[in-house]
Amino acid sequence: MTSTEARATWVTRAVPYLPLGLIAALGASLAYVVRLPCRTGGWNDQVTTYTNFCYTDIYPLYFDRELATQNPYFAAVPFDKQVEYPVVLGEVMQVISWISRALEPDRVAQAVRFYDLTVVLLGVSLVIGVLLMAAVAGPTRRWDALWYAISPAVVLAAYINWDLVAGALSMGMLLAWKQQRQVLAGVLLGLAIATKFYPLMFVGALFLLTLRTARWRPFLVTSAAAAGAWLAVNLPFMIFAWDGWRRFYVFSEERGVDWGSAWLFFQNKGWPVLGSGDVSVLGMASLVILCAGIAVLTLAAPRRPRLAQICFLALAAFMMTNKVWSPQFVLWLVPLAVLARPNWKPLVLWQLAEIWYFVAIWLYLVGQSPLDRDDLGIGDDTYFTAVWGRIITIGIMMAFVVRDILRPEKDAVRQAGLDDQTGGVFDGAPDRFTLAALVR
Repeated sequence: MTSTEARATWVTRAVPYLPLGLIAALGASLAYVVRLPCRTGGWNDQVTTYTNFCYTDIYPLYFDRELATQNPYFAAVPFDKQVEYPVVLGEVMQVISWISRALEPDRVAQAVRFYDLTVVLLGVSLVIGVLLMAAVAGPTRRWDALWYAISPAVVLAAYINWDLVAGALSMGMLLAWKQQRQVLAGVLLGLAIATKFYPLMFVGALFLLTLRTARWRPFLVTSAAAAGAWLAVNLPFMIFAWDGWRRFYVFSEERGVDWGSAWLFFQNKGWPVLGSGDVSVLGMASLVILCAGIAVLTLAAPRRPRLAQICFLALAAFMMTNKVWSPQFVLWLVPLAVLARPNWKPLVLWQLAEIWYFVAIWLYLVGQSPLDRDDLGIGDDTYFTAVWGRIITIGIMMAFVVRDILRPEKDAVRQAGLDDQTGGVFDGAPDRFTLAALVR
Protein backbone atom coordinates (compact mmCIF):
# COMPACT_ATOMS: atom_id res chain seq x y z
CA MET A 1 0.00 0.00 0.00
CA THR A 2 1.42 3.41 -0.99
CA SER A 3 1.57 6.33 1.42
CA THR A 4 -1.27 8.03 -0.48
CA GLU A 5 -3.46 4.94 -0.18
CA ALA A 6 -2.60 4.60 3.51
CA ARG A 7 -3.51 8.25 4.08
CA ALA A 8 -6.79 7.81 2.24
CA THR A 9 -7.60 4.72 4.31
CA TRP A 10 -6.84 6.57 7.53
CA VAL A 11 -9.08 9.49 6.49
CA THR A 12 -11.88 7.09 5.54
CA ARG A 13 -11.68 5.48 8.96
CA ALA A 14 -11.45 8.80 10.80
CA VAL A 15 -14.33 10.61 9.08
CA PRO A 16 -17.13 8.74 10.91
CA TYR A 17 -15.62 9.87 14.22
CA LEU A 18 -15.59 13.56 13.30
CA PRO A 19 -19.23 14.26 14.29
CA LEU A 20 -18.65 12.58 17.66
CA GLY A 21 -15.56 14.70 18.24
CA LEU A 22 -17.48 17.88 17.42
CA ILE A 23 -20.37 16.91 19.71
CA ALA A 24 -17.89 16.12 22.51
CA ALA A 25 -16.32 19.55 21.96
CA LEU A 26 -19.82 21.03 22.29
CA GLY A 27 -20.29 19.14 25.56
CA ALA A 28 -16.95 20.46 26.82
CA SER A 29 -17.98 24.01 25.87
CA LEU A 30 -21.34 23.69 27.61
CA ALA A 31 -19.56 22.49 30.73
CA TYR A 32 -17.50 25.70 30.64
CA VAL A 33 -20.63 27.83 30.25
CA VAL A 34 -22.20 26.15 33.30
CA ARG A 35 -19.39 27.56 35.47
CA LEU A 36 -19.21 31.04 34.00
CA PRO A 37 -21.13 32.60 36.95
CA CYS A 38 -18.31 31.42 39.21
CA ARG A 39 -15.46 32.25 36.88
CA THR A 40 -16.51 35.90 36.77
CA GLY A 41 -16.24 36.26 40.54
CA GLY A 42 -18.66 33.83 42.11
CA TRP A 43 -15.95 31.62 43.61
CA ASN A 44 -15.22 34.31 46.17
CA ASP A 45 -18.67 33.81 47.70
CA GLN A 46 -19.76 30.31 48.69
CA VAL A 47 -23.45 31.16 48.62
CA THR A 48 -23.16 32.41 45.05
CA THR A 49 -21.12 29.36 44.11
CA TYR A 50 -23.63 26.88 45.49
CA THR A 51 -26.81 28.59 44.36
CA ASN A 52 -25.42 28.95 40.83
CA PHE A 53 -24.35 25.28 40.84
CA CYS A 54 -20.89 26.19 39.55
CA TYR A 55 -18.56 24.83 42.20
CA THR A 56 -15.19 23.40 41.17
CA ASP A 57 -12.16 22.13 43.11
CA ILE A 58 -9.80 23.61 40.54
CA TYR A 59 -9.90 27.27 41.58
CA PRO A 60 -9.73 26.95 45.41
CA LEU A 61 -7.07 24.25 45.36
CA TYR A 62 -4.73 26.64 43.56
CA PHE A 63 -4.57 28.54 46.85
CA ASP A 64 -5.27 25.80 49.39
CA ARG A 65 -2.51 23.53 48.07
CA GLU A 66 -0.10 26.47 47.65
CA LEU A 67 0.37 25.79 43.96
CA ALA A 68 1.05 29.48 43.51
CA THR A 69 4.35 29.25 45.36
CA GLN A 70 5.82 25.77 45.44
CA ASN A 71 5.71 22.13 44.41
CA PRO A 72 3.26 20.48 46.82
CA TYR A 73 5.12 17.17 46.85
CA PHE A 74 8.67 18.37 47.48
CA ALA A 75 8.10 21.53 49.52
CA ALA A 76 7.98 21.48 53.30
CA VAL A 77 4.31 22.38 53.64
CA PRO A 78 1.82 21.32 56.33
CA PHE A 79 0.25 17.91 55.78
CA ASP A 80 -3.17 19.40 55.06
CA LYS A 81 -1.66 21.61 52.33
CA GLN A 82 -0.18 18.72 50.37
CA VAL A 83 -1.96 17.54 47.24
CA GLU A 84 -4.22 14.59 48.09
CA TYR A 85 -4.08 13.08 44.60
CA PRO A 86 -1.86 10.46 42.94
CA VAL A 87 1.32 11.82 41.39
CA VAL A 88 0.33 12.10 37.71
CA LEU A 89 -2.57 14.35 38.61
CA GLY A 90 -0.53 16.28 41.15
CA GLU A 91 2.20 17.03 38.63
CA VAL A 92 -0.36 18.01 35.98
CA MET A 93 -1.62 20.56 38.49
CA GLN A 94 1.94 21.71 39.14
CA VAL A 95 2.84 22.18 35.46
CA ILE A 96 -0.33 24.17 34.79
CA SER A 97 0.40 26.33 37.84
CA TRP A 98 3.89 27.11 36.46
CA ILE A 99 2.36 28.24 33.19
CA SER A 100 -0.23 30.34 35.03
CA ARG A 101 2.43 32.07 37.12
CA ALA A 102 4.43 32.84 33.98
CA LEU A 103 1.41 34.43 32.31
CA GLU A 104 -0.10 36.38 35.22
CA PRO A 105 1.66 38.39 37.97
CA ASP A 106 -1.44 38.69 40.20
CA ARG A 107 -2.33 35.63 42.28
CA VAL A 108 -6.10 35.92 41.76
CA ALA A 109 -5.57 36.28 38.02
CA GLN A 110 -3.21 33.30 38.19
CA ALA A 111 -5.94 31.18 39.79
CA VAL A 112 -8.44 32.10 37.07
CA ARG A 113 -5.85 31.33 34.40
CA PHE A 114 -5.07 28.07 36.20
CA TYR A 115 -8.75 27.18 35.95
CA ASP A 116 -8.96 28.12 32.26
CA LEU A 117 -5.88 26.11 31.29
CA THR A 118 -7.07 23.14 33.33
CA VAL A 119 -10.43 23.30 31.59
CA VAL A 120 -8.69 23.18 28.21
CA LEU A 121 -6.89 20.02 29.30
CA LEU A 122 -10.11 18.49 30.63
CA GLY A 123 -12.07 19.45 27.52
CA VAL A 124 -9.46 17.82 25.31
CA SER A 125 -9.53 14.77 27.61
CA LEU A 126 -13.30 14.54 27.17
CA VAL A 127 -13.04 14.67 23.37
CA ILE A 128 -10.27 12.07 23.36
CA GLY A 129 -12.17 9.88 25.80
CA VAL A 130 -15.31 10.01 23.64
CA LEU A 131 -13.41 9.11 20.48
CA LEU A 132 -11.61 6.26 22.23
CA MET A 133 -14.90 5.00 23.65
CA ALA A 134 -16.43 5.05 20.16
CA ALA A 135 -13.48 3.01 18.86
CA VAL A 136 -13.90 0.57 21.76
CA ALA A 137 -17.63 0.18 21.06
CA GLY A 138 -16.93 -0.63 17.42
CA PRO A 139 -18.56 0.49 14.17
CA THR A 140 -22.01 -0.91 14.93
CA ARG A 141 -22.28 0.82 18.31
CA ARG A 142 -20.09 3.87 17.74
CA TRP A 143 -22.86 6.34 18.51
CA ASP A 144 -23.28 4.98 22.01
CA ALA A 145 -20.39 7.32 22.87
CA LEU A 146 -22.85 10.23 22.68
CA TRP A 147 -23.78 9.42 26.25
CA TYR A 148 -20.24 10.34 27.28
CA ALA A 149 -20.00 13.28 24.91
CA ILE A 150 -23.00 15.36 25.89
CA SER A 151 -25.24 13.76 28.50
CA PRO A 152 -26.43 16.38 31.05
CA ALA A 153 -24.79 14.65 34.00
CA VAL A 154 -21.42 14.68 32.21
CA VAL A 155 -21.76 18.34 31.27
CA LEU A 156 -22.63 19.33 34.84
CA ALA A 157 -19.82 17.34 36.46
CA ALA A 158 -17.06 17.71 33.85
CA TYR A 159 -15.02 20.46 35.51
CA ILE A 160 -15.53 19.79 39.20
CA ASN A 161 -12.24 17.91 39.39
CA TRP A 162 -9.62 16.33 37.13
CA ASP A 163 -11.41 13.00 36.58
CA LEU A 164 -11.64 13.32 32.78
CA VAL A 165 -7.88 12.80 32.49
CA ALA A 166 -8.18 9.37 34.08
CA GLY A 167 -11.23 8.71 31.90
CA ALA A 168 -9.24 9.24 28.70
CA LEU A 169 -6.44 6.98 29.94
CA SER A 170 -8.97 4.29 30.91
CA MET A 171 -10.66 4.34 27.51
CA GLY A 172 -7.22 4.21 25.87
CA MET A 173 -6.39 1.16 27.96
CA LEU A 174 -9.61 -0.60 26.87
CA LEU A 175 -8.94 0.18 23.22
CA ALA A 176 -5.36 -1.10 23.45
CA TRP A 177 -6.62 -4.27 25.12
CA LYS A 178 -9.25 -4.68 22.40
CA GLN A 179 -6.53 -4.42 19.77
CA GLN A 180 -4.42 -6.97 21.69
CA ARG A 181 -1.65 -4.47 22.34
CA GLN A 182 -1.04 -5.69 25.87
CA VAL A 183 2.06 -3.64 26.68
CA LEU A 184 0.36 -0.40 25.67
CA ALA A 185 -2.77 -1.43 27.58
CA GLY A 186 -0.68 -2.03 30.68
CA VAL A 187 1.19 1.28 30.41
CA LEU A 188 -2.07 3.20 30.04
CA LEU A 189 -3.63 1.27 32.92
CA GLY A 190 -0.65 2.03 35.16
CA LEU A 191 -0.81 5.72 34.28
CA ALA A 192 -4.58 5.76 34.86
CA ILE A 193 -4.14 4.28 38.34
CA ALA A 194 -1.41 6.86 39.02
CA THR A 195 -3.93 9.56 38.05
CA LYS A 196 -7.08 8.37 39.82
CA PHE A 197 -7.19 5.15 41.80
CA TYR A 198 -10.46 3.71 40.49
CA PRO A 199 -9.02 2.03 37.32
CA LEU A 200 -7.43 -0.49 39.67
CA MET A 201 -10.82 -2.24 39.63
CA PHE A 202 -10.22 -3.16 35.97
CA VAL A 203 -7.35 -5.45 36.99
CA GLY A 204 -9.82 -7.64 38.85
CA ALA A 205 -12.11 -7.80 35.82
CA LEU A 206 -9.22 -8.85 33.58
CA PHE A 207 -8.12 -11.46 36.11
CA LEU A 208 -11.57 -13.07 36.36
CA LEU A 209 -11.97 -13.38 32.60
CA THR A 210 -8.41 -14.66 32.33
CA LEU A 211 -9.24 -17.29 34.91
CA ARG A 212 -12.22 -18.39 32.85
CA THR A 213 -10.41 -18.42 29.50
CA ALA A 214 -6.86 -19.33 30.65
CA ARG A 215 -5.42 -16.55 28.46
CA TRP A 216 -2.70 -15.92 31.01
CA ARG A 217 0.10 -14.49 28.92
CA PRO A 218 -1.78 -11.33 27.80
CA PHE A 219 -2.97 -10.72 31.35
CA LEU A 220 0.50 -11.15 32.84
CA VAL A 221 2.09 -8.91 30.19
CA THR A 222 -0.51 -6.21 30.80
CA SER A 223 -0.16 -6.48 34.58
CA ALA A 224 3.62 -6.26 34.39
CA ALA A 225 3.46 -3.24 32.09
CA ALA A 226 0.92 -1.58 34.38
CA ALA A 227 3.10 -2.17 37.43
CA GLY A 228 6.16 -0.88 35.57
CA ALA A 229 4.40 2.28 34.39
CA TRP A 230 2.99 2.93 37.85
CA LEU A 231 6.40 2.49 39.47
CA ALA A 232 8.11 4.65 36.85
CA VAL A 233 6.01 7.68 37.72
CA ASN A 234 5.70 7.00 41.46
CA LEU A 235 9.18 5.81 42.44
CA PRO A 236 10.94 9.23 42.20
CA PHE A 237 8.38 10.71 44.59
CA MET A 238 8.54 7.72 46.90
CA ILE A 239 12.32 8.18 47.15
CA PHE A 240 12.66 11.96 47.23
CA ALA A 241 9.29 13.18 48.52
CA TRP A 242 7.91 10.40 50.69
CA ASP A 243 5.66 12.60 52.84
CA GLY A 244 4.14 14.31 49.83
CA TRP A 245 3.74 11.04 47.95
CA ARG A 246 1.99 9.20 50.78
CA ARG A 247 -0.48 12.02 51.39
CA PHE A 248 -3.02 10.48 48.99
CA TYR A 249 -2.90 7.07 50.66
CA VAL A 250 -2.99 8.40 54.22
CA PHE A 251 -5.83 10.76 53.32
CA SER A 252 -7.81 7.93 51.70
CA GLU A 253 -7.40 5.74 54.79
CA GLU A 254 -8.09 8.42 57.42
CA ARG A 255 -10.83 10.29 55.56
CA GLY A 256 -14.16 10.12 57.32
CA VAL A 257 -17.54 9.56 55.78
CA ASP A 258 -18.22 12.31 53.27
CA TRP A 259 -20.91 13.62 50.94
CA GLY A 260 -22.80 11.26 48.69
CA SER A 261 -22.00 8.07 50.56
CA ALA A 262 -24.67 5.72 51.87
CA TRP A 263 -22.60 5.56 55.07
CA LEU A 264 -23.36 9.24 55.65
CA PHE A 265 -27.07 8.43 55.67
CA PHE A 266 -26.54 5.70 58.28
CA GLN A 267 -24.48 8.05 60.45
CA ASN A 268 -27.07 10.79 60.08
CA LYS A 269 -29.81 8.41 61.23
CA GLY A 270 -27.65 7.02 64.04
CA TRP A 271 -28.11 3.44 62.90
CA PRO A 272 -26.14 0.98 65.02
CA VAL A 273 -23.25 -0.87 63.40
CA LEU A 274 -23.84 0.74 59.98
CA GLY A 275 -23.66 4.25 61.38
CA SER A 276 -20.74 3.80 63.73
CA GLY A 277 -17.38 2.14 64.00
CA ASP A 278 -14.60 2.12 61.45
CA VAL A 279 -16.33 2.88 58.16
CA SER A 280 -13.13 2.05 56.28
CA VAL A 281 -13.48 -1.54 57.51
CA LEU A 282 -17.22 -1.62 56.81
CA GLY A 283 -16.71 -0.24 53.31
CA MET A 284 -13.89 -2.65 52.51
CA ALA A 285 -15.87 -5.62 53.84
CA SER A 286 -18.89 -4.61 51.74
CA LEU A 287 -16.71 -4.23 48.66
CA VAL A 288 -15.11 -7.65 49.21
CA ILE A 289 -18.55 -9.25 49.48
CA LEU A 290 -19.76 -7.62 46.27
CA CYS A 291 -16.54 -8.49 44.42
CA ALA A 292 -16.86 -12.10 45.58
CA GLY A 293 -20.36 -12.12 44.12
CA ILE A 294 -19.03 -10.72 40.83
CA ALA A 295 -16.35 -13.42 40.79
CA VAL A 296 -18.93 -16.19 41.30
CA LEU A 297 -21.12 -14.65 38.60
CA THR A 298 -18.21 -14.47 36.14
CA LEU A 299 -17.20 -18.09 36.67
CA ALA A 300 -20.73 -19.51 36.93
CA ALA A 301 -22.44 -17.72 34.01
CA PRO A 302 -23.56 -19.98 31.15
CA ARG A 303 -21.52 -17.89 28.72
CA ARG A 304 -18.37 -15.89 29.40
CA PRO A 305 -19.38 -12.31 30.36
CA ARG A 306 -18.10 -9.37 28.35
CA LEU A 307 -15.19 -7.36 29.74
CA ALA A 308 -17.20 -4.12 29.89
CA GLN A 309 -19.89 -5.86 31.94
CA ILE A 310 -17.44 -7.01 34.61
CA CYS A 311 -15.60 -3.66 34.66
CA PHE A 312 -18.92 -1.87 35.14
CA LEU A 313 -20.06 -4.15 37.97
CA ALA A 314 -16.69 -3.89 39.75
CA LEU A 315 -16.54 -0.10 39.47
CA ALA A 316 -20.18 0.34 40.51
CA ALA A 317 -19.53 -1.86 43.57
CA PHE A 318 -16.51 0.27 44.44
CA MET A 319 -18.53 3.49 44.21
CA MET A 320 -21.52 2.21 46.18
CA THR A 321 -19.37 1.02 49.11
CA ASN A 322 -16.98 3.98 49.20
CA LYS A 323 -16.80 6.50 52.06
CA VAL A 324 -17.31 9.35 49.64
CA TRP A 325 -19.28 9.62 46.41
CA SER A 326 -18.58 12.99 44.85
CA PRO A 327 -20.79 14.35 42.02
CA GLN A 328 -17.96 14.00 39.49
CA PHE A 329 -17.73 10.25 40.04
CA VAL A 330 -20.47 9.95 37.42
CA LEU A 331 -17.69 10.55 34.87
CA TRP A 332 -16.05 7.29 35.94
CA LEU A 333 -19.10 5.19 35.27
CA VAL A 334 -20.83 6.64 32.19
CA PRO A 335 -18.57 5.04 29.53
CA LEU A 336 -18.57 1.64 31.21
CA ALA A 337 -22.31 1.70 31.93
CA VAL A 338 -23.01 2.37 28.25
CA LEU A 339 -20.53 -0.24 27.03
CA ALA A 340 -21.94 -2.78 29.48
CA ARG A 341 -25.60 -2.22 28.63
CA PRO A 342 -26.47 0.34 25.91
CA ASN A 343 -30.18 0.48 26.77
CA TRP A 344 -31.51 4.03 27.00
CA LYS A 345 -34.29 3.56 29.58
CA PRO A 346 -32.23 2.67 32.69
CA LEU A 347 -29.50 5.06 31.54
CA VAL A 348 -31.98 7.94 31.40
CA LEU A 349 -33.33 7.03 34.84
CA TRP A 350 -29.80 7.03 36.26
CA GLN A 351 -28.92 10.31 34.54
CA LEU A 352 -31.98 11.95 36.08
CA ALA A 353 -30.89 10.71 39.49
CA GLU A 354 -27.39 12.13 38.91
CA ILE A 355 -28.81 15.50 37.87
CA TRP A 356 -30.99 15.59 40.97
CA TYR A 357 -27.98 14.77 43.15
CA PHE A 358 -25.92 17.49 41.47
CA VAL A 359 -28.60 20.04 42.34
CA ALA A 360 -29.25 18.63 45.82
CA ILE A 361 -25.65 18.56 47.08
CA TRP A 362 -25.08 22.27 46.51
CA LEU A 363 -28.44 23.30 47.96
CA TYR A 364 -27.75 21.06 50.95
CA LEU A 365 -24.34 22.66 51.55
CA VAL A 366 -25.93 26.12 51.50
CA GLY A 367 -27.99 25.13 54.51
CA GLN A 368 -25.06 23.61 56.42
CA SER A 369 -22.62 25.32 58.76
CA PRO A 370 -20.96 27.80 58.39
CA LEU A 371 -23.38 29.27 55.84
CA ASP A 372 -26.64 28.16 57.53
CA ARG A 373 -28.80 29.62 54.80
CA ASP A 374 -31.90 27.55 55.42
CA ASP A 375 -33.91 29.93 53.24
CA LEU A 376 -31.85 28.88 50.20
CA GLY A 377 -30.98 25.28 51.01
CA ILE A 378 -32.64 21.92 51.57
CA GLY A 379 -32.75 19.67 54.60
CA ASP A 380 -31.42 16.21 55.41
CA ASP A 381 -34.41 14.21 54.21
CA THR A 382 -34.55 15.91 50.81
CA TYR A 383 -30.81 15.57 50.33
CA PHE A 384 -30.82 11.86 51.15
CA THR A 385 -33.51 11.20 48.55
CA ALA A 386 -30.84 12.24 46.05
CA VAL A 387 -28.23 10.00 47.67
CA TRP A 388 -30.51 6.97 47.49
CA GLY A 389 -31.70 7.91 44.03
CA ARG A 390 -28.20 7.33 42.69
CA ILE A 391 -27.73 4.13 44.65
CA ILE A 392 -31.05 2.66 43.55
CA THR A 393 -30.75 3.57 39.86
CA ILE A 394 -27.21 2.20 39.64
CA GLY A 395 -28.43 -0.89 41.46
CA ILE A 396 -31.13 -1.27 38.81
CA MET A 397 -28.54 -1.07 36.04
CA MET A 398 -26.35 -3.60 37.82
CA ALA A 399 -29.34 -5.95 38.07
CA PHE A 400 -29.98 -5.66 34.33
CA VAL A 401 -26.31 -6.36 33.57
CA VAL A 402 -26.42 -9.42 35.82
CA ARG A 403 -29.52 -10.60 33.99
CA ASP A 404 -27.77 -10.12 30.64
CA ILE A 405 -24.85 -12.20 31.89
CA LEU A 406 -27.10 -15.00 33.09
CA ARG A 407 -29.28 -14.80 29.97
CA PRO A 408 -26.89 -13.77 27.14
CA GLU A 409 -29.73 -13.74 24.60
CA LYS A 410 -31.00 -10.59 26.36
CA ASP A 411 -27.66 -8.77 25.89
CA ALA A 412 -28.16 -5.98 23.33
CA VAL A 413 -24.52 -6.20 22.19
CA ARG A 414 -24.63 -9.95 21.62
CA GLN A 415 -28.02 -9.69 19.92
CA ALA A 416 -26.18 -7.75 17.21
CA GLY A 417 -24.04 -10.80 16.49
CA LEU A 418 -20.99 -9.72 18.51
CA ASP A 419 -19.31 -11.68 21.27
CA ASP A 420 -17.19 -9.17 23.17
CA GLN A 421 -16.33 -6.03 21.23
CA THR A 422 -14.02 -4.90 24.08
CA GLY A 423 -12.61 -8.28 24.96
CA GLY A 424 -9.46 -8.51 22.87
CA VAL A 425 -8.08 -12.00 23.50
CA PHE A 426 -11.31 -12.88 25.32
CA ASP A 427 -13.42 -12.26 22.21
CA GLY A 428 -14.63 -15.68 21.07
CA ALA A 429 -12.36 -17.49 23.54
CA PRO A 430 -13.58 -20.90 24.78
CA ASP A 431 -14.04 -21.63 28.46
CA ARG A 432 -11.17 -23.29 30.26
CA PHE A 433 -12.44 -22.99 33.83
CA THR A 434 -15.97 -22.58 35.21
CA LEU A 435 -17.58 -23.36 38.51
CA ALA A 436 -19.86 -25.89 36.80
CA ALA A 437 -16.82 -27.75 35.46
CA LEU A 438 -15.21 -27.62 38.89
CA VAL A 439 -18.34 -29.17 40.46
CA ARG A 440 -18.38 -31.92 37.84
